[in-house]
Amino acid sequence: MAEFVGSAASQADFIWKNAEDLWGDFKHTDFGKIILPFTLLRRLECALESTREAVRESYNTFKDDEIELDPILRQTAGYPFYNTSEYSLSTLGSTKTRRNLEDYIALFSDNARAIFEEFEFGNTVIRLERAGLLYTICKNFAGIDLHPDVVPDRVMSNIYEHLIRRFGAEVNEGAEDFMTPRDIVHLATALLLDPDDALFEESPGLIRTLYDPTCGTGGFLTDAMNHVADYGSHYKIPPVLVPHGQELEPETHAVCVAGMLIRRLESDPGRDLSKNIRQGSTLSNDQFAGERFHYGLSNPPFGKKWEKDKAAVEREHKQGKAGRFGPGLPKVSDGSMLFLMHLASKLELPKNGGGRAAIVLSGSPLFNGGAGSGESEIRRSLLENDLVEAIVALPTDLFFRTNIATYLWILSNKKPEQRKDKVQLINATSLWTSIKNEGNKRRIVSDDQRRQILDMYAAGETDALSKMLDYRTFGYRRIKVLRPLRMKLVLDQEGLDRLQSEAAWVKLSPAQQSFWMEAIKPQIGQTLEYNWAETFAKEAITTDEAKALKVKANKTFITALVSAFGHKDPEAEPVTDTKGNIVPDSDLSDYENVPYLEDIQAYFAREVLPHAPDAYLDESFTDPKDGKLGRVGYEINFNRFFYQYQPPRKLHDIDAELKQVEAEIAELLAEVATE
Repeated sequence: MAEFVGSAASQADFIWKNAEDLWGDFKHTDFGKIILPFTLLRRLECALESTREAVRESYNTFKDDEIELDPILRQTAGYPFYNTSEYSLSTLGSTKTRRNLEDYIALFSDNARAIFEEFEFGNTVIRLERAGLLYTICKNFAGIDLHPDVVPDRVMSNIYEHLIRRFGAEVNEGAEDFMTPRDIVHLATALLLDPDDALFEESPGLIRTLYDPTCGTGGFLTDAMNHVADYGSHYKIPPVLVPHGQELEPETHAVCVAGMLIRRLESDPGRDLSKNIRQGSTLSNDQFAGERFHYGLSNPPFGKKWEKDKAAVEREHKQGKAGRFGPGLPKVSDGSMLFLMHLASKLELPKNGGGRAAIVLSGSPLFNGGAGSGESEIRRSLLENDLVEAIVALPTDLFFRTNIATYLWILSNKKPEQRKDKVQLINATSLWTSIKNEGNKRRIVSDDQRRQILDMYAAGETDALSKMLDYRTFGYRRIKVLRPLRMKLVLDQEGLDRLQSEAAWVKLSPAQQSFWMEAIKPQIGQTLEYNWAETFAKEAITTDEAKALKVKANKTFITALVSAFGHKDPEAEPVTDTKGNIVPDSDLSDYENVPYLEDIQAYFAREVLPHAPDAYLDESFTDPKDGKLGRVGYEINFNRFFYQYQPPRKLHDIDAELKQVEAEIAELLAEVATE
């Protein structure tokens, strides 16, 4: 096959053309499981090509000596991995292809061999051999030049992701589980790292840690590392970001590992950057428990259930501040806010330089859940601990499999003084450029538009598209408003019939029912005060007959009397209990959300009393954390700060447009009629 040139998409399509040889022998859902590991194999092979013979010579020279070969072979290879096999894809031969390929894979260093184990590559090789296609596929890939000097890391990362998108589409899986569009990656990386430009410029060779808990193929990690590597054009030794990542899916984890195996640090070429790329569920099996990082990046899956992690997450929630999920738990239907808390817990401590993080989320974490809910308590924790620096509202139609609204959160525990206790909201929903459709992705954030967003972020000012707000602006206290119960007891036959259907009455013995019936009948026809029920019942049980029948006047029975004979009367006096306290009408109870920065009594007097003069506050309805009146809630509503009223169109304009459409329809009908 000829070498290819062009964009990452066309290069990926070229590689994918190997699928043409697979039709008929394999299901289309299996194509990705074959093509992706062969692409990785060829990439690793190309990287090692120039040192292949030297590695084999070193191996043969020292293999019988009692020394550790691994460091020697890595140094000889120039990478933190190597292969000592005499074979390559182009020299496997057509007669013993499978045996030779298995030998080739087996003689990779452990860290590279693990990549193919995650793909269960051995089974793939067997199936290809049975179909008579193994040699053909090996020969096809041997003709593709994926040398790092020809295909840089960033382009190779794009190729992987284009292939995974094709793979995901074939098996009907959401591409958003695997990758983040490049324009969003670039924007998030710049927002994360640009504020530390001065630090990077003043500190050549500075080493910082980088973490992505949902690393996928490593796009975020690669882009951030490339970002700081650019400082090498100004200084001899560029800053270094040491990557750490965790990925749930074995295949995408393997791709990320392969990418990091080939990356080399100028200051430490032999360092294995893949060793900190771990596999497993971040929520229930944190591979970096107790560790913190200077920078974090993440695009967790939108709207994914976390029921498989539920037991572990709930256990950690019970640990309170000792765990990642102490503030609260969201609904099981969406785990986005668990990743938000997780990333916040991974920020490096301020005494060690502090941490910053960027995470892409859907709109629900901004507002779902009312005061006291797990979601609101998570927002409360982040805002009251001053960890939210900015939130950027992104345009719709940016992702490959969804067109929902998305938001980019910037977290930081090292805010500059002018940003302390403030959150910047940036409305970038109008900053997009149309592109040819790629699934649901119809728009990108162009380089100029990214710069515009970065400039607004850096300025930290309030204008049409940016708001600098006190974090308490997003808070409120939910108060409980009560109204007095106004009720009379009308003792009539209808009420007596209702009483006999009450559960408290049905549970009585026939003798007890007869006792109460005889006691109530003399009262029929009267209209009495609310408190009559309790007084009547307690007096009735003092008789000898009541004691003999073991009749009781408990709260349940008294409530049944009120329910049967009670009639609400707006003109009646408020009902009070035996202590003189007003009894609230449960049907009239209501709630109000009072802005956090506003006085509750002033709000109550202005917004409630004019409409309900007899209303009063439930003083027992307090916040569990601060003990003050009203339960605290937080929500971040972009529309509240950026909504612009659009007046409705004038009626005569609408009418004119309708007449024009009617005329066009009539013209079309006339044409049809004359044919």
